[in-house]
Amino acid sequence: MQVKIQTDNHIEGGEGFVNWATGAVSAALQRYSDQISRIEVHLSDENGGKKTSPENKLCMIEVRLEGHQPLAVKQHADSLNQALDGAAEKMLHLIESTLGRTSRA
Repeated sequence: MQVKIQTDNHIEGGEGFVNWATGAVSAALQRYSDQISRIEVHLSDENGGKKTSPENKLCMIEVRLEGHQPLAVKQHADSLNQALDGAAEKMLHLIESTLGRTSRA
């Protein structure tokens, strides 16, 4: 399972941050790691770092499941941590739903 983290130019995406984000997403989706070939995480500050407002951090996660079209979710939140956790939870539910539909078909 390959995980790629991308940030906009308003977020410090250093090695420690990338390791934290990779670990958080990998842990959240670990149950399906044998079916996931790639995960892309895009983190951004929608206000460009100019001002702080509620839910201005965005996390978008795209997952490529073997034999399926790519799946994507977005989560807005007050912090990057909340946005990442929320998007990972949404993705987990989407994967479960997608695989559940496939197994019933």
